[in-house]
Amino acid sequence: MGLINYNIEKYTPKQLVIIPLTLLVISLILVSLNIASTGMPVKPGIDFSGGTAVTLATTDTTDQLKITFAAYPLTDISQGVNDGKFLKFGPMSDTQFRSLSELISQKYPDAKIDQIGESFGKTLQQQAVLALIFSFIGMAIVIFLSFRTFVPSVAVVVSAFADMVMTAATMNIIGIPLTLGTTAALLMLIGYSVDSDILLTNRVLKRQGKLADKLKGAFDTGIIMTTTTFAAITAMLIVSWIGSVQILMEISAVLLIGLVFDVLNTWLTNAALIKWYVQKGGGK
Repeated sequence: MGLINYNIEKYTPKQLVIIPLTLLVISLILVSLNIASTGMPVKPGIDFSGGTAVTLATTDTTDQLKITFAAYPLTDISQGVNDGKFLKFGPMSDTQFRSLSELISQKYPDAKIDQIGESFGKTLQQQAVLALIFSFIGMAIVIFLSFRTFVPSVAVVVSAFADMVMTAATMNIIGIPLTLGTTAALLMLIGYSVDSDILLTNRVLKRQGKLADKLKGAFDTGIIMTTTTFAAITAMLIVSWIGSVQILMEISAVLLIGLVFDVLNTWLTNAALIKWYVQKGGGK
């Protein structure tokens, strides 16, 4: 017996999709608003918007640093490695950048400065969006070729799409920017989402037995997979937080958010569509 009693037999497909469908609509609205304001579904980080990143080994407080760099477009101050500080500046003119570099060299001689040009950032931005789009299209094609049945294929694609949109909306709410690292996390999320959806679809359509039993069996296996993955990523988040490794913190946070929504969309949205399909005479 599983630890969670997964029994959706008494619920109709319409009832099962109410919660995920409501969340999807809200998420689409939030993502659309962000596209209207920034041109991207998620607020772009320094990798895509351009700017300057500075790593300092200093005991100065956040307020002191804000005063020191008040003349420059300082956008974020976070904790760096070994009690240092990691500063992000928005795009600035060449004159401003030279002035900033001189100030940092005088006051913090051991600082590390990395600059990403605005035009280069926009190029990376376009490439990242194309990577996400082509990955999703490629996934959809493989799914349709594998199942060769419309409703089950659509169920997998819709669930994966909902995972991406809900995760993107949550990133906007809690302030996780779209960077090269979080883009990689979203790409990984596509693969994991499809994996759990295929497990459900194969168990229901390619095995004999009662629909409720097949759904329960698929859930027991799938939730164990998700739990172990969730535990591993949580461990990565904790370690990266202790070590103040910003990029790993963002990647693990995006994956954890996506896993939560994947459970919702796989075992409610996808399960509802598969249940409706089987009740209409599809599958074995």
